[in-house]
Amino acid sequence: MPELHFPWIEVSILVPLFGALWLQIIGNHQHALRYAIGICSLTFLLTVGELLDFVSLGSFEAHDHWLFLDWLFNRDIFVVDELSAFQLPLAALIFLVTVMSTLRTKAPRFSLRLTLISETLVLATFSCRTSWTLIALLIASAVPPYLELRRRQRCTRIYVLHMSAFAVLLLVGYGWLAMVDVTSTAALVPGALLTVAALLRSGIFPLHLWITAMFEKNTFGTAILFTTPLVGAYAVMRLVLPIAPSWALQSIAVLSLVTAVYAGGMALIQREARRMFCFLLLSQSSLVLVGLELVTPIGLTGALCLWLSVGLSLTGFGITLRCIESRISRVSLADFHGLSKQMPMLAGFFLLTGLAAIGFPATIGFVGMELLIEGAVDVYPLVGTMVVIAAALCGIAVLLAYFRIFTGHTNNTLVPMHARPAERMAVLVLTVLIVGGGLVPQPGVASRYHAAKELTRLRQSNPITQHQEVEKPPPETQPQQTPDS
Repeated sequence: MPELHFPWIEVSILVPLFGALWLQIIGNHQHALRYAIGICSLTFLLTVGELLDFVSLGSFEAHDHWLFLDWLFNRDIFVVDELSAFQLPLAALIFLVTVMSTLRTKAPRFSLRLTLISETLVLATFSCRTSWTLIALLIASAVPPYLELRRRQRCTRIYVLHMSAFAVLLLVGYGWLAMVDVTSTAALVPGALLTVAALLRSGIFPLHLWITAMFEKNTFGTAILFTTPLVGAYAVMRLVLPIAPSWALQSIAVLSLVTAVYAGGMALIQREARRMFCFLLLSQSSLVLVGLELVTPIGLTGALCLWLSVGLSLTGFGITLRCIESRISRVSLADFHGLSKQMPMLAGFFLLTGLAAIGFPATIGFVGMELLIEGAVDVYPLVGTMVVIAAALCGIAVLLAYFRIFTGHTNNTLVPMHARPAERMAVLVLTVLIVGGGLVPQPGVASRYHAAKELTRLRQSNPITQHQEVEKPPPETQPQQTPDS
């Protein structure tokens, strides 16, 4: 396997971990937020360097040049490939802009130490292959939000029940899979357990209650960081896609499609902006799973492109709502707030990111949504129609929220409502990526298409899926008629 020219993977994982230890040592220092921004910025630069180094190799996968933790992990545990190469900078950017948009007065409620630990776990998860290490990382990443709930003295029952079920399904499913012949029908049961675990982590209906509870009880920043990287979709790609038969993947796609339409409809009737964002995220992340389970190059390409666009656009949409909440508390959608004159930059960014999430032309989500619809129509025409309906419902919800929050009678306040320099920088970075990715989509689409073809090839060459295809009964053929007959 090719090697990177620098140990980007492990350094990017260890930097936020050491940063969390440093913040623990200095305690409630007045510059703790600045230190956290610096640590997240360094981590983001390391992941970008990892991406550039990997692209220069021209390989499907690569590992570090030398390892710090070779005494603890196997050399092939942490690997970057074409699936995770773009997800790592995306995840690091999500953490960076979320920390940058945090007001200093809100820092005590939003734990910076837990945020950096969560970043370490997310980057390690995206760098890890299917193994017990990946299972442990997926389970460990659910701990920081629980600790925040305990610290805020909020009810943890719903979250604990769902995450406990998630952990049990992962452990039992993967352990069972390791003990059976993966080419036999006995592998279907552990495969089903892993599938349910991945769907639960993704919030697929009816296993989505924990996400709505998280947005209600956790801080908005923690909820954004736990959901927008789409770790559940990564679990599906690593744990389910290589072993699941085609009929199972199509069943997952149907469940994801139902979730997309259901969540889009729920986003329309919400009376609070935070819950509206929750269902908007559920709808768009479910569309990513629809494309992942089509198992066609076009469908996979659309899903991988949409994965990037959903992460960027909905993170921007979420931090905009978070910035507004930090000034006027929870945002109600029952009234008109008239905030456009007081915060014009955030108003424009709110509309841009909301429309980008549903694939508006000239934004990063447009090409991904078009490819997803094309790939879905090739498999089953009704699926493409339902994808369009889900996107339309989400688009209407975004516009309704925009009118409620930013239009209407202006109420002057003594509190400064304009965006701070750190918030402006976060808005500028995301705007450049969202608009630039929409105007010049070819490099990203080409890389995602190559990754989709490789993933399809690896699935077809897998002995498990080959055996499943062999066991299918051959289609009935009609006897050929000769010209004399």
